Amino acid sequence: MGTRNFTRCESALHSEIEALRWAMENMLQHSPCQSFGTDCKELIAMINEPQKWPRFATELEKIETLQICFPDFKITHVPRAGYTADTMSSIMTDLDLSLAQFSLFGSLMTFGGMIGAIFSAKAASALGNKMTLWLADLFCITGWVAIALAKDIVLLDLGRFFVGIGVGLISYVVPVYVAEITPKHIRGAFTFSNQLLQNCGVAIAYYFGNFLSWRSLALIGIIPFGIQVIGLFFIPESPRWLAKKGRDEEVEVVLQRLRGKGHDIMFEARAIKISVEVSKQNSNTSIRSLFRKRYAHQLTIGIGLMLLQQLCGMSGIGSYGSTLFELGGFPARIGMTVLSLIVVPKSLMGLILVDRWGRRPLLMCYFCLFLVIKYRFNGLNLQASAFGLCLSCITLAVAFGVKDVPEIQNITPVFTFIGILSFTMMFAFGMGALPWVIMSEIFPMDIKVLAGSLVTIANWFTGWIANYCFNFMLVWSPAGTFIISAIVCGVTIVFTWCLVPETQGLTLEEIQLSFAST
Repeated sequence: MGTRNFTRCESALHSEIEALRWAMENMLQHSPCQSFGTDCKELIAMINEPQKWPRFATELEKIETLQICFPDFKITHVPRAGYTADTMSSIMTDLDLSLAQFSLFGSLMTFGGMIGAIFSAKAASALGNKMTLWLADLFCITGWVAIALAKDIVLLDLGRFFVGIGVGLISYVVPVYVAEITPKHIRGAFTFSNQLLQNCGVAIAYYFGNFLSWRSLALIGIIPFGIQVIGLFFIPESPRWLAKKGRDEEVEVVLQRLRGKGHDIMFEARAIKISVEVSKQNSNTSIRSLFRKRYAHQLTIGIGLMLLQQLCGMSGIGSYGSTLFELGGFPARIGMTVLSLIVVPKSLMGLILVDRWGRRPLLMCYFCLFLVIKYRFNGLNLQASAFGLCLSCITLAVAFGVKDVPEIQNITPVFTFIGILSFTMMFAFGMGALPWVIMSEIFPMDIKVLAGSLVTIANWFTGWIANYCFNFMLVWSPAGTFIISAIVCGVTIVFTWCLVPETQGLTLEEIQLSFAST
C-alpha cells in the first residue's frame, strides 16, 4: 500500500514539474528582466536534473515543521471567541448595562478586528510576520487587562476594542504565514490547526465560564498571548517575505531549517525567488487594480466566503450560546459544558481530513453527504459543507417556532440543544477555518497585501454587524433569525459548488497558474 501511494505521489510530482517547466519557459519568453530570465534558465536546468528535485517530507520533518508552526498561534484566540457566551448576565448585572450596551460591548471586538484588519497586511509586509504578531499580542494583553479591571462601561469597551485590534492583526497573519512555510501536501492541515486552537480557546471559555467570574475569565485570556510572545523567539520568518526583502541567503537558511538538514531546498528556494520576482514586476498595485477582470475570480471567492461565514449565524451562536439555551428552555450550564467537550474533537477531524478530502468537500456536506462522498467523491467532486449548518438552522427555527404551541412545545428544549450542538460541530468542522485557508492560498504575491486586507476587513465588518444585530433579531423573532441563517447556508452550498476551486495538493505558485489558465 505504501509503495503504491508513493508511486502515485511521485507520478503527480512529475506532472507538476512538467507544468512548472512549461510556465518557466513561457515567463522566460515574455520577461523583460535579464536577471529574471537567468533565474528561469537556472530553474529549467534544475528541472532537467531529477536528482535535485525535492523529496517528500519525512515524518521527522513534519514534526519539526509542527514544532516551528505551533508556537506562532498557541491557543491565540482563547476566550475571545466565546467570552460573551457565558458572561452576558453577570456583566450586565455587575456593571448595570442595558441590552444595547452589552450588544455594543459584544460587537466591539469585531469592530476592532476590522480596524486591525485594515493594517494587518500592510504591517505584515513592512514589519514581517513575527513583529506584527508581537504587536498583536501587545494589543490583546492590554485589552484583557482592561476588561478584567473595568469598573464602568468605558474601560470595558476600550479593552474589548483593543482585543479586537489584536485579533484582527492575527487573523490575517497566521493563515498566510503558515501557508507560506509549510509543504503543499500538509499545508491545509497546518493552516486548519489555527481553527483547532481557536476552538481550544472557545472550549476553555465555554467550560470555565460556568464556574469562574467574568473578570477571572478575562485574566485567563492573557495566558496564550504570553505563551506566543515567548514562542515567537523560536520560529523563523516566512521565506517568501525574506525573498521579497531581497534577503536571499536567509531564504535558504530558513527553508533548510523548515525542511530538515538532509533536504535539498535549492529547487524550492529558486521557485520562491522567481515567484517574488514576478510579483515585483507587477508591484504597482492600487486598490482599483484589485477589481480588474484578471483578479475577479479570486476576489469574489475571498470576499464571498468571508461574508457567508459571518452571516451563517455563528457570530450570534458563538457569542450568545448561553442566552439561546435559556431561551429554548434547556439548562445553560449543561449545554455550554457539552459544547466545550465537542468543538475540539470536531475541529481535529477537519484538520485530519482537509488534505485528504480537499477544501471543497469539507465546505459542503457535513453528515448527510458523508456516504455520497465516501463512495462517489472522485466522480462527483462534491465541494461544500454548509448543508449541515443549514439543517442545524432549520432545527433551531423549528424549536423556537413551536415554543408557544401547547401540543408540541415540549420539543423546544431538545431541538434547541440538538440545533446548537450540531451547528457548532459543523462550523468547527469546515466553515470556520476553510475560508481562511483558501484566502491564504488564492491571491498572488503582487496583490496579496491589498487583497488580504480587503477580504479580512470584509469578514470583520460583516461580523461586527451580525454580532451587534443578533440580540435585536432574537427580540424580533428567534425562528425568523434562524430561517435567514438557513437561507445563507443554502447560498453557501451553491456559491462553493459554482466558484470555489480545489487547491489541495498544489503549491501556491501552481494555484496561481491554475487561475491564470481559467
